[in-house]
Amino acid sequence: MRENARVTSSDRGDYQELVDEISELLGAPATLENRNFELIAFGAYDSEGDLDPSALDPVRTRSILTRRSTSAVRHWFEGFGITRATGPVRIPRTPEAGVYRGRICLPVRHRGVVLGYVWLLDYDPGPTEQQLAAAMLVTGRIGALLADEAQHGADLTRELRAVLTAEPGWPRDMAVAELRTALGVRADGPHTVVCVAPWPSADPDDAPSVRTLPGARALCAIPWGTTQQSLVLLVGLRSTDTLTPAVSAATRLLERAAAPGPPGGAGRTTAGSARGGAGAGAGQAARPEGGAGGSGGAAQDAAAGRDGGPGRSTGGGSHGGVAAGIAAARTGLAGLGTAWAEASAAARAALAEPRLGPVAQWAAIGPYRLLTSLPSEAAHDPALRALLSPAHRELARTAEVYLDCAGQAGRTAAELGIHRQTLYYRLSRVEQLTGLDLDDGEDRLLLHMALKAARL
Repeated sequence: MRENARVTSSDRGDYQELVDEISELLGAPATLENRNFELIAFGAYDSEGDLDPSALDPVRTRSILTRRSTSAVRHWFEGFGITRATGPVRIPRTPEAGVYRGRICLPVRHRGVVLGYVWLLDYDPGPTEQQLAAAMLVTGRIGALLADEAQHGADLTRELRAVLTAEPGWPRDMAVAELRTALGVRADGPHTVVCVAPWPSADPDDAPSVRTLPGARALCAIPWGTTQQSLVLLVGLRSTDTLTPAVSAATRLLERAAAPGPPGGAGRTTAGSARGGAGAGAGQAARPEGGAGGSGGAAQDAAAGRDGGPGRSTGGGSHGGVAAGIAAARTGLAGLGTAWAEASAAARAALAEPRLGPVAQWAAIGPYRLLTSLPSEAAHDPALRALLSPAHRELARTAEVYLDCAGQAGRTAAELGIHRQTLYYRLSRVEQLTGLDLDDGEDRLLLHMALKAARL
């Protein structure tokens, strides 16, 4: 229990205090990023010059606000040897790369391993050697905290995965007990589960740091289908009345997942690559592709022509084919298995019906709460086999819109942009193909459920 108390005290506030201490020592605002260039904390040094917007890089400001950078920026700064350095590294101003002010990088190491970087804008005459030496001592304390947290986070990852993959009954009860011990007093508070799927990479090193996600307690990867992965996050809440921290974490994960290339990997080339901005100042510097940041999920969907279901256009509601689901809030860990099922179902619903997403809450997915609990065979009712074939894609879409519009012909024709007589003809074809009577309530229910289930 003493170990748990020691680890849980190493939170964002500790990093902020240490960054503020370095800012005071060096007389300049400093920022802290982990080795993946994810922003952890930044300090504001109160001096007249620093209040002048012209004294700041525009990229530095954007980096702090968006908490992200590109892989190009990361490689550019790493080219100055910061991953191998044991002392301060000065990086010159490079206006053509968008770096209008020089940087000083203080590598954060623990037992010889680089775990992060403290950055500050260089200034004239700059900090003295004595000041930098004092600041490096503080980075040693930061390194110890990062090492502690990394070890603890790895343990929680294993324990969360054990809970979610264990068989119901005593195996899961034992896994929950171990997770409860690791979380300490936090285990009894309100929480929820977030599922992001499909996660673009199966490499554990591509998962973001837990501390960069609001309210995160633990994170792990779980198989999604036969060949893909989902990312699962346990999020602590202030109360069971609000899921705001979970929505923020889910949104951040979607932005990261939507960027091209492996999340967090060296091949990423957009703003979602890492949260922090290469030295809290290089944010979008040296960005060769010149594109705007952000996930671009809707544009990707539109370009890919995604339809998300039996012939029905979705308008690109998910981020490049990735969606997030959030379980209902609950207190304690006893219902963690149910929470995972809810989050997974909500993510499936958002992928099937993007108007629900890209972040879907279990409480808001309506009939999909029932449909996601049905076996996959439910979408293969013999009556609908012909209708769901590619040859009858438009008929399936017509039938679904008609049922969504409660059987109102006028509304259906308007939404489809067709003449009412055309609608009637298509509906008669649906009846011929399925053998169902659209004037019969049970037949309509079967058709509607099967069409929706086919999306899943």
